[in-house]
Amino acid sequence: MKELELGDGGEPRQQTTSRDRTMTTAQGGPIADDQNSLKAGARGPVLLEDHVMREKIFHFDHERIPERVVHARGYGVHGHFELTKAIPELSCADIFQREGEKTPTFTRFSTVAGNKGSFDLARDVRGFATKFYTQEGNWDLVGNNIPVFFIQDAIKFPDLVHSVKEAPDRGFPQAQSAHDNFWDFISLSPEAVHMTMWQMSDRAIPRSFRFMEGFGVHTFRLVNADGQSHYVKFHWKPRQGLQSVVWNEAVKINGADPDFHRRDMWDAIDAGDFPQWDLGIQVFDDDFADSFEFDILDATKIIPEEQVPVQIIGTLTLDANVDNFFAETEQVAFCTQNIVRGIDHTNDPLLQGRNFSYLDTQTKRLGGPNFTHIPINAPKCPIHHFQQDGHMAMMNPKGRANYEPNSWGEDGGPRENPQLGFTSYPEQVEGRKQRTRSETFADHYSQARQFWISQTPVEQRHIAAGYTFELSKCQHEKIRLRMLSHLMNVHDDLAHAVAKGLGVTDMPKPAKPAREPITDLPPSDALSILKNGPDSFAGRKLGLYLSDGADAALVSAIEKAFKAEGAMVAIVAPHIQGVTLSDGTRKPADEKIDGGPSVLFDAVAIVLSEDEGRKLAGDKPSQDFASDAFAHAKFIGWTDAAAPLLKAVGALPDADDGMLKLDADDIDSFVRTCRGLRFWEREDRLAG
Repeated sequence: MKELELGDGGEPRQQTTSRDRTMTTAQGGPIADDQNSLKAGARGPVLLEDHVMREKIFHFDHERIPERVVHARGYGVHGHFELTKAIPELSCADIFQREGEKTPTFTRFSTVAGNKGSFDLARDVRGFATKFYTQEGNWDLVGNNIPVFFIQDAIKFPDLVHSVKEAPDRGFPQAQSAHDNFWDFISLSPEAVHMTMWQMSDRAIPRSFRFMEGFGVHTFRLVNADGQSHYVKFHWKPRQGLQSVVWNEAVKINGADPDFHRRDMWDAIDAGDFPQWDLGIQVFDDDFADSFEFDILDATKIIPEEQVPVQIIGTLTLDANVDNFFAETEQVAFCTQNIVRGIDHTNDPLLQGRNFSYLDTQTKRLGGPNFTHIPINAPKCPIHHFQQDGHMAMMNPKGRANYEPNSWGEDGGPRENPQLGFTSYPEQVEGRKQRTRSETFADHYSQARQFWISQTPVEQRHIAAGYTFELSKCQHEKIRLRMLSHLMNVHDDLAHAVAKGLGVTDMPKPAKPAREPITDLPPSDALSILKNGPDSFAGRKLGLYLSDGADAALVSAIEKAFKAEGAMVAIVAPHIQGVTLSDGTRKPADEKIDGGPSVLFDAVAIVLSEDEGRKLAGDKPSQDFASDAFAHAKFIGWTDAAAPLLKAVGALPDADDGMLKLDADDIDSFVRTCRGLRFWEREDRLAG
């Protein structure tokens, strides 16, 4: 099926009969279809001969040097993967054979849209890429913290990224999607609607890299020693639970600490609080693929965990910061094509295009074909081949033989090994060469609706607010209305909430769907952040605001209780030199009050002396500390002396159950309360 999105007047978009407006290749050849890559059949693999797609992505990959075009801002950490459940019946991959075996890894987290100098808490997709240094070569699981993507075919990736990056005529905005170009592209690409639901949710503003999920996004294959194949989707499940910030908080964090996520990861590992993720797999066969409501090759779709449960097979532990950021984090090269025997690709057209694009990108960015000689990219298993020379070659084949076949016997170098070598799954492939989109890719709204109904009311409010904020930055009404027309196909509540926020009174007609949405898909609890939060305050941080004369026994009890919980306590004070407690001891500060706002912490406690409490009630940074914590629905511990400060900002000490009076003899109750992370009832009340 060839999908044609309609323009504002109902005419087919991006078609012309005028030669002077006809899109061409860089060689001047007219392009008939810029929406679909060339495949062998509607659901077949992308063909290497597709010169239009190859040229387009090739040029895109080489647009900038030396920074990554996307995922430029990243942060890498060393670790290891421990297999906890062997799966030889599913895969012959060496990494999946021996329970208890540990495989070295390097994981890089990133944002997509911003450059290297952008801030951490942009509303954006987060990259989650892990390199496994297995005994049979490197396997790169190159994923995101969101399980779907904006587009179905890699030929559209340059357009997607161009639309979200800074406009070419003005060079802004940077690291944000709240502008006309992005939403113009999205509103003309219905396949992106599902992804924008995730993007407008709090998934796009995670509290920490440590508190977010990871997904392989695509459907891959597992192949066992007998050549039997199963489909698989990969999941990373954080043992720390899920957690995000709210938008107003993200904006202020970016001002207070643009390196917030980097610093959080560094501090946690430096303190020995090693984050962990369980690796899960969703495994299914052809019968399920054929009966599933959507196409398993469509990267804009998920397979709900209720339909195919996630099996946990191992654990990733990140336990070592890098020694040199450039040598490791900046030079690490991930490629989706890097798979090992026992894992194989599918005909997902987005994955097929990525396999081409990533290798090309790394070759350009790292100066040539020998980027695997850089230590962070080098396999940790034996390497034997006849590849030679090239820019920055660090090793070449020894001896006279640099080719094969050759007749030099043992001196002739390595030989192919049909028993141990990689062999592709012998999938039957046939079909007419064509540029088309499979009919099975045509449903763009059903899973977006399922995502919406799976959220809690708090999360739904945040999604609607996300759309409202982003679309309010679009200067052209036609773009706002066009996007509303898509949201009407997702859910009326969402569409009308966004329309109300924008001030739209005359709703547009719903966009005409390529295929009628399925409206009775059941909710999936796995799609909600709040339904998958932590059961402790471990790994979180309490901001403890102290003044001179603060109760020493209470301060000691707070620090002891939160340390026992596995949490961190940061001391905030009016001066960086710290404070003198009630018993005369000196307490150094980690942050001065105007440099340590409450947005940096998961919960706060305010312990003041009476004299200082009265003075600080009129101090603006102190007021901001209290008012932001209250507005962001955080749990607030307080003492009597802090009451004037709280009252000064309208955060009355008895305002709600999220305000807890501190007692040195019962700090444990405050810790237990903080495990909830937020007192969302307050946000409900403040929202009216």
